[in-house]
Amino acid sequence: MNLHLPAGMKNEVDIIEKILRESKTIAVVGLSSNPARPSYGVAAFLQRSGYRMIPVNPHEKEVLGEKAYARLEDVPEKIDIVDVFRRPGEVPAVADSAIAIGAKVLWLQLGVANEVAEKKAAEAGLIVVSEACLKVEAGMRRG
Repeated sequence: MNLHLPAGMKNEVDIIEKILRESKTIAVVGLSSNPARPSYGVAAFLQRSGYRMIPVNPHEKEVLGEKAYARLEDVPEKIDIVDVFRRPGEVPAVADSAIAIGAKVLWLQLGVANEVAEKKAAEAGLIVVSEACLKVEAGMRRG
């Protein structure tokens, strides 16, 4: 797991626990309605765990009973975590959108790291987690 913190933020004993405790709404970028896809399993777990899960995928209308949006900028509510299931080359644009909407955390799933985007998001004030699965981290901390 890689962790990038905004300037001036202290690395707490378990910053991931703090993120999970304080966050309520998670936008899952690249969420598929195909139950065989990892994004679906992660989003279903997050939803069962009590998070407000918002699908962001221009190719979906609805996933897990939630209206899907084409872009982060189209979501009409505040987003705490932007959880990304896209290719690394697509991450800079997602990071720009996460910054633009005022998200608190940019979470890049396993295999989705992009150092340039991570640094830019952290410099803009977001906590950035990469090379880690949100479902796994939440499951370890919530039992």
